[in-house]
Amino acid sequence: MVQKINNAINRRQFVAGGASAAAVVLASPPAISKGLKEWRMVMSWQTTLPGLGAGAVRLADRITRLSGGKLTIKPYGAGELVPALGVFDAVSAGNAEMGHSAPYYWLNKHKACAFFCAIPAGMTAQEQNAWLYFGGGQKLWDKLYGQFNLVAFPAGNTGCQMGGWYNRAIETIDDLKG
Repeated sequence: MVQKINNAINRRQFVAGGASAAAVVLASPPAISKGLKEWRMVMSWQTTLPGLGAGAVRLADRITRLSGGKLTIKPYGAGELVPALGVFDAVSAGNAEMGHSAPYYWLNKHKACAFFCAIPAGMTAQEQNAWLYFGGGQKLWDKLYGQFNLVAFPAGNTGCQMGGWYNRAIETIDDLKG
């Protein structure tokens, strides 16, 4: 895991996700001269959103603390620096260093993105983590996101989503036809 992080930093890329986050180091010259870096983490939700927002802020605080303050992560909620659904593109282009979002938002980039997130009737959080860490899922995710100049890391999991995603109300069994 440490090697993956070092490789990501060396390649000036980093994504954390389950959201997902990514990086291109753009610290100001005075910070660089002191060995300090500040990364911007853009998100698809507000920093105050219980669960997803709070978890991302906690992740930023922990990275900052564990680095001894040499790497400060500044979280920005949806719309503060980029639109909620602009996270992937902003990080891929190097306009933000990290992003915290949900891979199924990026189906327009590649349909396989959904498999790295909670999908209807999908894996539980524990099954998803087992697949990522021990079943080759992370290797597939690295290959997929590498096409977009990103490196993905799980950083939160809401678990499988019940029922499904629909473009109209489901009120009777007949509404499921077609």
